Amino acid sequence: MSPRHRTTKGLWTLPAGFLEDHESPADGARREAREEACAEIELEALLAVYTVAHISQVQLMFRARLASPDFAAGPESLDVRLFAWDEIPWDELAFPSVKWALRHYRETRHLSIFAPFSNPPPR
Repeated sequence: MSPRHRTTKGLWTLPAGFLEDHESPADGARREAREEACAEIELEALLAVYTVAHISQVQLMFRARLASPDFAAGPESLDVRLFAWDEIPWDELAFPSVKWALRHYRETRHLSIFAPFSNPPPR
């Protein structure tokens, strides 16, 4: 099975999805967090712009924080959890861009101003 056809059910990801008609990226990020994690978030900054050419996507990743401590699995999620850095199940993350975003977040977590990241160089 090629990576394109691999199932992601049971793997971890960040709240994400496609924009609705006439929706801004910021509004879409907040909506996806509500739909998938029943979470209200406050966006801090644009973390990254990733190009995933093989599926014709441009992904905008935001750095955000919970506006309240409440969250739960929404109808599109099997489970929702917060992980400490050393507890992240790296081998169970659904997409490379999730790994990139987590690593880019770690690099900027104490910065108030930074340039958004792009795809890391190929290994």
